[in-house]
Amino acid sequence: MFEFDQYLGFLAFLTILTIGFWLMIFLLTFVIPYWIGGAFIERMKEIKEAKKAKR
Repeated sequence: MFEFDQYLGFLAFLTILTIGFWLMIFLLTFVIPYWIGGAFIERMKEIKEAKKAKR
């Protein structure tokens, strides 16, 4: 069915595919919401400071 080198290539392909899948899950569920939330909080602080400086 498979030669040994084809088997190793198939395992490498599955490994890379699996790592990519879990990396995308991690990025979409933790990193990107954290990034967006932090940017939103920083923007609110800037707006609050601008209002305070305006007075």
